Amino acid sequence: MVFRSAYPDVSALDLPIHQAVLGGAARFGDQPALVDGVTGESIGYAELAASVGRVAAALAESGLRAGDVVALHSPNSIAYPVAFYGCTRAGATVTTVSSLATPGELAEQLRDSGARWIITVAALLPVSLAAVAELAKDGIEIREIITCDPHPGHRSLADLLACTGPEPEVTIDPGTDVAVLPYSSGTTGLPKGVMLTHRSVSTNLAQVDALHCAEPGERILAVLPFFHIYGLTALLNRPLRSGSTVVVLPRFDLEQFLRTVQEQRVEGLFVAPPIVLALAKHPLVDRYDLSSVRYVLSAAAPLDAALAAACAARLGLDTVRQGYGMTELSPVTHLVPLDDPAPSPGAVGKLISSTELRVAALDGSDDDLGVGATGELLFRGPQVMKGYFGRQGETDAMIDADGWLHTGDVGLVDEQGYLHVVDRVKELIKYKGYQVAPAELEALLLTHPQVVDAAVIGVTGADGTERPKAFVVRGPGSGLTETEVIEFVASRVAPYKKVRAVEFLDAVPKSASGKILRRELRTR
Repeated sequence: MVFRSAYPDVSALDLPIHQAVLGGAARFGDQPALVDGVTGESIGYAELAASVGRVAAALAESGLRAGDVVALHSPNSIAYPVAFYGCTRAGATVTTVSSLATPGELAEQLRDSGARWIITVAALLPVSLAAVAELAKDGIEIREIITCDPHPGHRSLADLLACTGPEPEVTIDPGTDVAVLPYSSGTTGLPKGVMLTHRSVSTNLAQVDALHCAEPGERILAVLPFFHIYGLTALLNRPLRSGSTVVVLPRFDLEQFLRTVQEQRVEGLFVAPPIVLALAKHPLVDRYDLSSVRYVLSAAAPLDAALAAACAARLGLDTVRQGYGMTELSPVTHLVPLDDPAPSPGAVGKLISSTELRVAALDGSDDDLGVGATGELLFRGPQVMKGYFGRQGETDAMIDADGWLHTGDVGLVDEQGYLHVVDRVKELIKYKGYQVAPAELEALLLTHPQVVDAAVIGVTGADGTERPKAFVVRGPGSGLTETEVIEFVASRVAPYKKVRAVEFLDAVPKSASGKILRRELRTR
């Protein structure tokens, strides 16, 4: 059977993303749109909209044209949305880059996406310069590196805001033009650019409104990274579209997080499971007044029902709500409604408007399963990605001829219409909400001169966190140690991708076709 949303369908929102989010900014006037949770500096809605226009004008004046790709490589700040929407207003596609990326990782994303402009921060400038130098070896030139904050030798966002030229006249086709190009590993393999059109992202915001519509003036704490589609959607696009006030923190530090909730009287928390764990169990929580918090929503990774209950009890809430989606779905398909006081324990939500779900049998048949049956989750709706950039074959493997996107996640729909995600077919590791592709780490391990073969899987610890573990086959006579392997990987990848444990094998188990038998490794 096909599960359909119980909520009324919404029409496709054929608007550029900056217009879908900030088109109503004028009615909010000087109301704070963004507040720096560390310094207290704020930007009002009218100022934000005007700043986006100035950035777009400056970029166009500098030669940026519709369809160009800009890499936005920055931690959270109140400048981030000015840069992001300024780029889309100029007609550019923004490829968001992890602020933890190494020079090699940034260079690869620049190369793959075709980005020729970089917007970063002074603290990360060395990473950009090293990446640019690496690309130069292949004859690839970057037009300009712009910094959000002042730095000698580079134009800053303040310089762009000083532009007096006219805003560009840009024609955007919301249905085909790509607004944002985040990178995801999908169900397996190396990171790939996910083409999210203006229409798919904008419509997904409208789809969410029936279950979780923020209110003007509602104060949201933004600590999850904006470069991640969850953070970009839940902490920028959605609240700014509704007139909320987004209180921004550059990274998660528990004491700063709690102090900011208390001082800013934060009402809504969008978090990942590790933050739920801290709120449930850390003794620091008792030192702060968190009575302003009206709801907590967790996503990006599975959340244990008992942990959710413990967190809710400590904060005096009826429940910790969850959501489900993926980058390839712009990203939301399920949310626990704010007006449901007793959702199914452990559920990730109800199907949002204009979305269809199939639960496909895992036995290789074409059977669709019904209520209470477990199978792979397939989705169809206006939020499905356009495809993987430059990878038609992998797009076709993900989205079938009838438009169904195969998630690789395994779940069931209960009698209340709630979705429960119970397992993953796909090999992707989720470390604290961050995606880690085993294939990427395996390819890196094989560059070590003493490694003959390698395989990587996710291993879940006692705290419920999944961590990468490497199985390594050493070369003849090698004395390679676990510490050396861990340090080798750590020096070449972002911190969340680090291998956390190593086991040495005589051979990596593989099928006759050469595919790694990860199930055998997991049974070890």
